[in-house]
Amino acid sequence: MAFDKKLLDIVACPVCKGKLVYKANQAQLICKFDRLVYPIRGHIPVLLETEAQQLGTEELEKLLDSE
Repeated sequence: MAFDKKLLDIVACPVCKGKLVYKANQAQLICKFDRLVYPIRGHIPVLLETEAQQLGTEELEKLLDSE
């Protein structure tokens, strides 16, 4: 069972409540506004600010351009 992309319609960034971008090849959800990357573990998004990785602008652009 994989991450259900339909969840993207109802999940949001816990910090800004904005939309998240799903990156299947990295198993991550990305908030462009806050430049945070949330992991997906066992097909379940871990939407905790303490588990998020902060990205610089260049890192974010590179990650969003990949795939």
